[in-house]
Amino acid sequence: MLFSPFEQFEILPIFSLIFKNFDFSITNQTIFLVIIIFSLISLFFICLKQTTYTLYIVPHRLQLILEIIYSTILGLLISNVNGEKSQFFFPIIFSLFFFISGMNIIGLIPYSYTVTSHIVVTFSISFFIFLGLNLICFKTHGIKIFSLFFPSGTSLILAFLLVPVELMSYIFKPLSLAVRLFCNMMAGHILIKVFAWFAFTLMSASTIALFLLQYVPLLVLIPLFCLEFGVGFIQAFVFSLLTCLYLNDSLNLH
Repeated sequence: MLFSPFEQFEILPIFSLIFKNFDFSITNQTIFLVIIIFSLISLFFICLKQTTYTLYIVPHRLQLILEIIYSTILGLLISNVNGEKSQFFFPIIFSLFFFISGMNIIGLIPYSYTVTSHIVVTFSISFFIFLGLNLICFKTHGIKIFSLFFPSGTSLILAFLLVPVELMSYIFKPLSLAVRLFCNMMAGHILIKVFAWFAFTLMSASTIALFLLQYVPLLVLIPLFCLEFGVGFIQAFVFSLLTCLYLNDSLNLH
């Protein structure tokens, strides 16, 4: 049992690899990132025929679930990104949803690690997505990218107020993505750990009444665990949804 609910978020080095002032150590965070990637690859290979590596005509349960998620993400992209090029970005949104879901859900396994509980991870993902969207916008529209901060038809008088506000809101987009995911995952796992610690404390009590009282927090853990499981998928869906909205701004401007 951990002594602090924050102890589960510690980054611990497994293999130390330090070269001059650079630290390339393999940590528990690195191990679980590799596990998530290989687990997702294995998940998709399970749905394929081992001989032809194609999907089954009559889908089994796992393939049916993946097809439902596939159609949901495709509908999300089409409904939020206007234009013929929207489906071109489907592999990115689909992979992003599964990758974030895997990082969220794996933390619910006992003695595992929640990768998205660190803002450096969530901000790295959101920053590179934001950088890619800006490159797409610049390649598509060129110098017209600045119309994001000064929409057409706006008077010059409002420009002194509107441009700084639009610029600040645009810069803080990756930060809002990162903080939303980081805070939700950390808060949920801390709450689960607090209830688990409370139940463990009652189990170690000497009186029978307190020992029997342990079932109260244990029963609360069941719906709390299910809620956190759902939150993991919801946050991945929200992250993908906001990415689609930002992608639509990059492709179509204001």
